[in-house]
Amino acid sequence: MIFLDSCIVIDYINGKINIPDDKKSNYCINAIVDMEVCVGARNKRELQTINKKLSQFIAVDLDQDIMDLSIQLINVYGLSHGMAIYDAIIAATCLVYDLPLCTNNLKDFRFLDIRLVELS
Repeated sequence: MIFLDSCIVIDYINGKINIPDDKKSNYCINAIVDMEVCVGARNKRELQTINKKLSQFIAVDLDQDIMDLSIQLINVYGLSHGMAIYDAIIAATCLVYDLPLCTNNLKDFRFLDIRLVELS
């Protein structure tokens, strides 16, 4: 299982990258990615299309362990590396579930102990 960062999901929704149907069960997202993608909808029809595409991926739960780790990541890396709240939650999700992360924003995560992977 590979966690998809928002930038990858946005590229998929916009048709810039293809994820074959038989591979979609290999990828997961969380509620943060869901919200980051949905906030870009310009109208209800587009939001419906986005939600349909998001539902093709496995959704992993956010829990208190993830939120606690997110706070720790912000405290350690917020000032030194400019870690943003959503990135901290995505990173914590990957660390808690021991998932590799597929992202185009390597600079946001390369200082963490997360395996960064390309879309395969």
